[in-house]
Amino acid sequence: MLGFSCCQKHFSGAAPISTETLEFFLGLNITLYEAYGMSETSGPHVMSGPYNHRFQCCGKAVPGCQMKLVNKDQDGNGEICFWGRTVFMGYLNMEDKTREAFDEDGWLHSGDIGKIDSEGFLQVTGRIKELIITAGGENIPPIPIEDAVKRHLPIVSNAVLIGDQRKFLSMLLTLKSTVDSDTLEPLDTLTQEAIQFCHDVGSKATTISAIVGQKDKAVYRAIQEGINKFNSEAVSNAQRIQKWTLLSKDFSIAGGEMGPTMKIKRHAILDKYNKDVEAFYSPEH
Repeated sequence: MLGFSCCQKHFSGAAPISTETLEFFLGLNITLYEAYGMSETSGPHVMSGPYNHRFQCCGKAVPGCQMKLVNKDQDGNGEICFWGRTVFMGYLNMEDKTREAFDEDGWLHSGDIGKIDSEGFLQVTGRIKELIITAGGENIPPIPIEDAVKRHLPIVSNAVLIGDQRKFLSMLLTLKSTVDSDTLEPLDTLTQEAIQFCHDVGSKATTISAIVGQKDKAVYRAIQEGINKFNSEAVSNAQRIQKWTLLSKDFSIAGGEMGPTMKIKRHAILDKYNKDVEAFYSPEH
């Protein structure tokens, strides 16, 4: 089983893990336990385990360590802060950066946004630098919304929420496509999962160009239905997606939309697809 037959516990860390990956391993009867921390906390500060586990949560603070949220919004999202003997003393010969990292009570500010439930389980929901602040002053972490849209629409590979200093939210979407095995460049051909989605909604499309170029009515209608379903579950009107568009190619490292760890580069995406973004908010659209 993927070489894990002698492994007793399986952990993930260093970067967010997708719901699809968690569910894939669950299908193999393998539970992935998440760990969360920073180099500045000497490794994991929050961990889950067999008796301390909740799906899509990082777990609870390990014994001897404390965490809290500051500057929480109405949904309970706030900046994650750490305290404990495992937290470092500061950056060598970098006093200004050290002062920025700690508050006056000695808590280390992570720069990450999260929620802590009534039982103490932490869910990381984004980065402060990624936080969307709408024109109406609503603070919206994009990752939970993007993940929810992808769950509703299995044909979608990437979803990028737009709305910073805007009157409403919009979204850029890419479709799941095959990848060139030599260059790792995304191809025009859809994956089998995406083709099955098209078949299920009444489309014969097998390529991205067939969908985007011809504005495939069946696929576009199905995607709008998925967006509508998300909107019906949104916690507030401000978190509803008003407009969206399909891009003609999936994201990649070579395309500049992703970094070496396969995280999306939001600013690069906004620059590259600026015309699509501005079209959302033009009076003619």
